[in-house]
Amino acid sequence: MSDITIAVVQFPGSNTERETCLALKRAGMTPVEFLWNEPTEKLRSCNGFIIVGGFSYEDRSRAGIIASLDPVMQVISEEAEKGKPVLGICNGAQILVETGLIPGLPDSRVAIALATNRRVRDGRVVGTGYYNVWTNVQLTTPPNRCAFSRSLRPGEWITIPIAHAEGRFMMDNSLLDELRVNDQTVFRYCDKKGKISPEFPVNPNGSIDNLAAVCNRTGNIMAMMPHPERTPEGDLVFISMQKYILEDKHVESPQLNYTPERIPISPYKPEDGCEELLIDLIITDNEAVSVEGELSRLGLPVGITRQTHWEVKMKPDNNGLLQEVIRSGELFNSNKEVLARKGNDSQSVSFLVRYKDDMEGRHKHEVLQEWFGLKGIERIRKGTVWTISAEGGSLEDVSSKVLATHILSNPYSHYCYTYE
Repeated sequence: MSDITIAVVQFPGSNTERETCLALKRAGMTPVEFLWNEPTEKLRSCNGFIIVGGFSYEDRSRAGIIASLDPVMQVISEEAEKGKPVLGICNGAQILVETGLIPGLPDSRVAIALATNRRVRDGRVVGTGYYNVWTNVQLTTPPNRCAFSRSLRPGEWITIPIAHAEGRFMMDNSLLDELRVNDQTVFRYCDKKGKISPEFPVNPNGSIDNLAAVCNRTGNIMAMMPHPERTPEGDLVFISMQKYILEDKHVESPQLNYTPERIPISPYKPEDGCEELLIDLIITDNEAVSVEGELSRLGLPVGITRQTHWEVKMKPDNNGLLQEVIRSGELFNSNKEVLARKGNDSQSVSFLVRYKDDMEGRHKHEVLQEWFGLKGIERIRKGTVWTISAEGGSLEDVSSKVLATHILSNPYSHYCYTYE
């Protein structure tokens, strides 16, 4: 076995560590399994790192966000600054994006989101959510640009599987332009002949520019949604990692000039003709518990509650339609959820968070129209109302710090409003 040791980093919910260890062994490196809560000395002694796939913290709040705030990621960031390679696969890619290590702006500012899959063909959305399929990914940058592509030829593609629900790269077009110029758009989805098309099934998740993997400015960190560890055809990614470590030739690249825009949070105001439904869980809300616990660990002692928010816009003169929507059972499960009312509490503040592409709202609209015959609905939107109560300090100051963690929303995939 090689003297090159690679930490296989596992968070609660990881499930691809075995395949990753086997892939590293095939590439002639020694895997070192590392649990997120182990002493970091073991981590620092390794030559590189792979953050494996799975469902870290059960994807609570959203995929990758809680793991991205874990102290172990600070250690990995420090080691990456030394030039050590870091590969995030699937959920690991989501974690790297949420930390801001990808794309690698100054101070690791968040600038990319990995959003819910959207399969598009001929301008129509033909599917959303989890998707598992073999796909082709093509190297679209110079091989030596990235630590994980050095053993591939320019334009070469490999066939490897995807298995994710939130793998659609989203970012501002101005950032995408810079990433292209900087050769950071490492792998892109293509067909069996190497042709890149935005249409499903070539683009399996609707990712901007067919992106399957993006590296940081210096090329030693890469977020990759497909799973190269699950097939020997993906071994070139790991052999490239070994080659990078042995050659010790790092890439110098210009700083990214993109500056994330600070988007002011405006108050939520429903349009005319809209009705709101707030839904409470009557069982333990593990998502709220996890978010509250992570914020407490970050030194933000707050109380967190969460409610599902539905906005139903109806055509005029549709008396009784909202009650029919409620009785359908499509918007909440009466076995564990109940309708709630808005609260007025001066000791707390609430924020409404919605996906920019609200595919679930669209799906519910279609179901209610086509299966229940409720034709008077114009639109349905789904959101989450997060309520923060401060357990010390100014509520305004504490809520501002909570928002800055991005634990409640990613500005590239969500809208966020104050909610009263």
